[in-house]
Amino acid sequence: MDLLSLIGLVLALVALIGGSVLKGAGISGLWSPAAFVIVILGTLAAILLQTPIASFKRALGMVRWVLFPPPSAREELLAQIVEWAQITRKQGLLGLESLVRQQEDPFIQKGLQMLVDGMEPDAIRQMLEVEIDALEHRETAAAKVFEGMGIYAPTLGIIGAVLGLMAVMKNLSDPSKLGHGIAAAFTATIYGIGAANLMFLPIANKLKAVIAGRIGEREMLVEGMIAIAQGENPRNIEARLAGYLH
Repeated sequence: MDLLSLIGLVLALVALIGGSVLKGAGISGLWSPAAFVIVILGTLAAILLQTPIASFKRALGMVRWVLFPPPSAREELLAQIVEWAQITRKQGLLGLESLVRQQEDPFIQKGLQMLVDGMEPDAIRQMLEVEIDALEHRETAAAKVFEGMGIYAPTLGIIGAVLGLMAVMKNLSDPSKLGHGIAAAFTATIYGIGAANLMFLPIANKLKAVIAGRIGEREMLVEGMIAIAQGENPRNIEARLAGYLH
C-alpha cells in the first residue's frame, strides 16, 4: 500500500471536515444533495462525453494504483537481463529460445523472440519503442480522465453556486431563508474546488507517476536487449543499466 496516498486521503478529509467544524459551519454544512447532483454527477457527465469508453474503463481499472501501485521490479529485471546476457555469451542467441515461452509478459516475449531470430539491434529498438509509445499513450489517456474531472469540477461548482443564488433571489421577501440559501449555494463551490484539488487532480498526477515508472522499466528492458543483441559483456550491461534503479 502507498502510505503517502493513504495519509493524503485522510488529511484531505480532516482538512474539509475539521475546517468546516472550526469555522462554525458544522459537518451538516458540507452536505447538500443539490450540490452533489450538480457538481459530482455533472462532472461525471462531462467526462463521459469527452472520453472514449476504452479509456474510461482503463481509468477505472487504474484508480486502485493510487493506494496499491504495481510493485517495482527493476532489480529483478536487471538480474534477468544479466542472466540472458550470460546465456547468450555461452550459447549464443539461440540459447534464449527456451526462455521465450516461460515469460508471462508479452513485451518480454516479443523482445526475446526477436533476439532469437537474430534481428538487427536498430530493428529491435524500433519495434519495441512502438510498443512502449502505444502503452504510454493508452495509460496516459486513462490518467487524463481524472485530470479532466479536475478541470470540470470547479466550473460546475460555480454553476451550482449561481443556481443556488438564483434560488435565493427568489426568496428575498423572506429574510429567514436567505442565510441558509446562500450557505447552500456556496457548498457547491466547495464540492467543485475540493473534489478537483483534493481528489481528481492528485489522483491524475499519482497515476502519471506510476505510468512513468512502468515506462522506465520497459525502456530498461529495451536497452538491455539491444546490448545483448550487440554482444556486450554482461558486466558492462549491468553497469550501464544500474542507472535505471535510481
